[in-house]
This record gives sequence, C-alpha cells and structure tokens, in this order.
Amino acid sequence: MTSWPVLIAIAVAVFLVMEGVAWAAHKYIMHGWGWGWHESHHEPHEGLFEKNDLYAVVFAVFAIALFALGSLMDWPVVTAIASGITLYGFFYFIVHDGLVHQRWPFRHIPHKGYAKRLVQAHRLHHAVKGKDGAVSFGFLYAPPVEKLTAELKRSGRVAAEQDERRTLH
Repeated sequence: MTSWPVLIAIAVAVFLVMEGVAWAAHKYIMHGWGWGWHESHHEPHEGLFEKNDLYAVVFAVFAIALFALGSLMDWPVVTAIASGITLYGFFYFIVHDGLVHQRWPFRHIPHKGYAKRLVQAHRLHHAVKGKDGAVSFGFLYAPPVEKLTAELKRSGRVAAEQDERRTLH
C-alpha cells in the first residue's frame, strides 16, 4: 500500500475528489452559513486579499496538519492525501484566482475551449447578487454554459435583480 504508484494514485484520486468537496463547500458552506467570509468574493474589493481567502487558509492548515501527521506517524497514505489536497489548492490558485478572477499582474482572457467555458460559468455564478440563486459551484469543472444560462432564466433571479436596480435609479 506504500509503493510510489499507489501513493501517486491516491494523491490523484484525492485531487479529483476535491472538486466534489470544493463544490459542496462552495454551495452549502460559502453560500450558506459561511457567507460572512465568502461575500467579499462577490463584492468589488481593493487590495490583494479578500476575506474569502480565509477559506484557502483553512484548507491549507488542514493539509499541513495531514502532512505533519503523515510524517510524524510515518503514514505515507496520509501524506499522499495531503498531497492531493495541496495539488488541488495549487490548481485552484492558478485557475480560479489567476485565470478566472485575474488576480495576477498579467491578464489572459481565453477565447475557446475548456478555459473559456470555465470563465463563462464562473461569471454566470457571479451574475446573481447575494448568496441565494447562484449556479455553477465547481472550481475546475463547469457545466455547459447553455445549461447554466437556462437555469438562471428559469429562476428569474437575475431579471428580478435588474428590475430592482432600475427601480432604485
């Protein structure tokens, strides 16, 4: 159970499972009882950091604790799990913070393929103000944009928010 191919397979499996964990955390925690931190991600902000970045800190602390436990107890499987979580965090940082939200000094807007779909899906996620009624909670997987657009139209949430803004101005 501790051969390199097995440990690498565990790390890759954990990386893949993390998309489901991140989706559930985003939908049920960040857009639920944890909205207090996540709201900063849905509002304009100045500076390098936002309160929502505390979620990355929580996941990092969890991964660091698993690395420590795996090392101290000589449990390579636990270290492989920590590696999968860390790898997911790295991809999240590159794709979500860098590509989707342009939080880096260089800018690249994808015009085709997977990257374009991911950016479009996340923009649709941000089309709804507030914590309720959003679509597309994944970070590295995005459902088809047409499906998300149809879901937003069915809910009527975006249209209602636009009407409300027109009424206020």
